[in-house]
Parts: sequence; structure tokens; C-alpha cells
Amino acid sequence: MLDPKIEQHLALAGVCQAAALVKQVARKGNVDHDAFEASLSSILVTEPDSPQHVFGSLSNLKIGYQTLLAQLADKSGNKDTELTRYIASILGLERKLSRKPAALNELSERISHVQRQLAHVSFDNAQIVGSLASIYSDIVSPLAPRIQVAGNPDHLRQPVNQHRVRALLLAGVRAAVMWRQMGGQRRQILLNRKRIVDSATQALRLI
Repeated sequence: MLDPKIEQHLALAGVCQAAALVKQVARKGNVDHDAFEASLSSILVTEPDSPQHVFGSLSNLKIGYQTLLAQLADKSGNKDTELTRYIASILGLERKLSRKPAALNELSERISHVQRQLAHVSFDNAQIVGSLASIYSDIVSPLAPRIQVAGNPDHLRQPVNQHRVRALLLAGVRAAVMWRQMGGQRRQILLNRKRIVDSATQALRLI
């Protein structure tokens, strides 16, 4: 069992990890494979036994916790503004999605379809990433102004990277949904900064 203090902010680390991986893909054209798979897999865990079960293990969120710590621990304001923008956009998308029952129902149906696909192809199949990317494009993205992803145009022009980015943004929204379900709110990021930093520090010690 995880310490409740860690568990409380686990999903926020999931949001941060999705944002960090979007930046990796856009800037470098590649991505940390294990973190990428953990984030995308979380979308398909719809009936978890525990919050940790959504991501498999705490170690799968290492990049998320590192990002969370880097964004909140530095009081000088020397934050990565690109990541801040992605995180804020993902949290904003989740808020809009939460007010759209029809979109939530369609999202659930489409995710169930991808779960059925997994009976026939492996998770790292491009078809799965493409399906998750389509869910984001069709259902989630239209709810708000498009998230502008900055990076190397050569990387961003490649369909495989476009699919990765959209699937990761969907993973970020899924983590944001989980965070809200566990009582998380945007204002807490400012009001409970020290508590979140302590939680992330403790989690990284366990990884």
C-alpha cells in the first residue's frame, strides 16, 4: 500500500509525465519507451484496484515526479514555461470534458473499442497509438482551443509523432480526470505547493 500522501498526488504526476513526454516527442522526435507505454496504458485501465494500479507501478511515473518537482520546487520562478502551458491546457481540457456527459459517454465507448483491439494486436502496435490519437482528435480536442505544441517541425510533420503527441495528451486528460476524482483542484497546486513537493520527493525516494 502506498502512503496516502503519495497516492493523493499520483495522478498529478501522471499529468506532468504526459506533458514532459509531449515535449520529448516534439523536440527530439523520440520518447522514453517505458514512460510512454505506462502513460498510454493508463488510458485503458478503467476499473483499477487502486490509484497506483492505473500506472502499473510507482517507477513508471519517474519522469512525471521529476517534472512535478522541477516545476514546483524552484521558488525563483525558473519554471519550464512550455511544460506549464501544456499542464494548464490539459487540466483545462479535463474541466471542459467533465461538463459534457455525451462526450464522456463517447469517450468510454471508444476506449472500450481500443481495449477490444488489444485482444488482436500488441500494445506497442502503431494501430493502438493511432486509435488513441483519434479519440483525442475527435472527442477531446474540439472542447477547447487547440493546444499549440512547440518543437522541431521535421519531427512534428511525421504522422507517427503526431499520433504520439495526441495519444499522450489523451493520457494527460485521463490522469487529470483521476486527479479530480481524488479531490484534486487547480488552485491546490498553488495553495498546497509544499505538500505536493514533499509528496513527489518521497515518491522519488521509493523509485
